[in-house]
Amino acid sequence: MQFWALVGYQLSFGQVAEPLFFQDKSHDFGDVVEQNGPVMHEFIFFNKSMQPITILAVQPSCGCTTPGWTKEAIAPGKSGLIKASFDPKGRPGYFNKSLTVTTDFEGTAIILQIKGNVIDTKAETGPYDLVVEKGNLRFRNTSFNVGKVFLNKENPAVEFPLYNNSNDSIKILAVVAPPHIKLVYPKVLPPKLLTKISIVYRANVEGKYGFCSNSLTIKTTDKMLPEKQFPVYATVEEYFAPLTPEEQLAAPTLVVNDYQLDFGKIRNGVEVTRSLRARNRGKKDLIIRHIQSNCTCLVVNFSRMKLKPNEEATIEFRFDPTGREGLQNKALTIYANDPVNPVQRILVKGYIDN
Repeated sequence: MQFWALVGYQLSFGQVAEPLFFQDKSHDFGDVVEQNGPVMHEFIFFNKSMQPITILAVQPSCGCTTPGWTKEAIAPGKSGLIKASFDPKGRPGYFNKSLTVTTDFEGTAIILQIKGNVIDTKAETGPYDLVVEKGNLRFRNTSFNVGKVFLNKENPAVEFPLYNNSNDSIKILAVVAPPHIKLVYPKVLPPKLLTKISIVYRANVEGKYGFCSNSLTIKTTDKMLPEKQFPVYATVEEYFAPLTPEEQLAAPTLVVNDYQLDFGKIRNGVEVTRSLRARNRGKKDLIIRHIQSNCTCLVVNFSRMKLKPNEEATIEFRFDPTGREGLQNKALTIYANDPVNPVQRILVKGYIDN
């Protein structure tokens, strides 16, 4: 317990990766009509640290995105907003832009995302951005990514455009997919017509946290390619309703003593271990729901998956460098019942020296 005895309450919260809590860091505008002009979205956040925070800058990744934000200092427990305005003029097709938020609070920058698809209602209808060919059908991507979904909340359908590029109608005969993936689709796809299919990802049926990869097969009468296979991706989290400042203080709070772990130089073929410490800074029991590594080379173990208030646990990292070389950057994602910061990531790096 020596580490925590040396660190004050405020500094422990200073270790939290992102002191500003956003209910959602990504917004999808869907189809944006170019002739209607700029579209705007407000990202609402509140200060979950123990000190006032001022936003110093919001840097967009493109000149087509114009930001605005709360200029005055945001007191602990108070809210603010960041506005993102996107101008679709002269930018047909899919867009994905980011805004980098920096504050006067120590820690890494916060990344916000806006995306959508610009359409020109005056232009001839066509699949200009549907570049993936599967037989006579054209799709936007080689996979279906439904984005963030929740285990404990009904998730809306996500639409994906497709285009029948043939001169004949194509029938969709059947869809083979896992029970938790429901595909809604037209039975007949008329020739030279843009249409849509929808995917409902029922995360509560599968019951898994984190990044999930599945697959589905669409069986059709397309003579060029009757069966079309697609990966389906989703990031599954637990939904928490917004809390009042009083509810925040009573909730479980996960704090890790460092969010970056450097293995340093590693000899090829020699497995190495390191550890960090996690603590429940809240007033209710903290439960670790799931731990996910983005590489099989990185195995992680929590000494305790349930922490009482002020209890701490050891996070052990075991890295196997076999078959790898040079600089390695990996990540660990922790899913917990911390309602303010339920998903936390630890960056892991090292250099394999042959």
